Amino acid sequence: MKGLKKKRRVQVITLAFVALALSTGLIGYAMRDGINYFRSPSEVAVAPPQPTELFRIGGLVAEGSIMRGDGEQVSFAVTDGGATIPVVYTGILPDLFSENQGMVGQGRLVNGTFEAVEILAKHDETYMPKEVIDALKEQGNYVDPDGADAIN
Repeated sequence: MKGLKKKRRVQVITLAFVALALSTGLIGYAMRDGINYFRSPSEVAVAPPQPTELFRIGGLVAEGSIMRGDGEQVSFAVTDGGATIPVVYTGILPDLFSENQGMVGQGRLVNGTFEAVEILAKHDETYMPKEVIDALKEQGNYVDPDGADAIN
């Protein structure tokens, strides 16, 4: 009887381990496209990602860089004060998108130009995404709006 209990216990532990490994693998596989890394323009300039990598870039829209093309195509530059990356986007920009304002874009870097598939802009006069604030602070270019702490 003791041998049967030991054998059954080993089978249960082995089955639990296989189920755990399988579920971990399936979760990782499902999330492979859902994880987007954030990079500042300076990080992109120093270590450009592969053209196939989807990532987020954030900073300030460079002054005088917004140029509208045919239809819904817009090009502009995003900067963190240390580097400036050209951005191309086809679509409708958020209403609050403007020069010298915070933005976050999602897309790929192709031949030195960030091809955005999504652009997000700040939602009020004091908001800026935490990642953008951190990147600007690292570069020494962050200024608190009205001398107050930014709302994250």
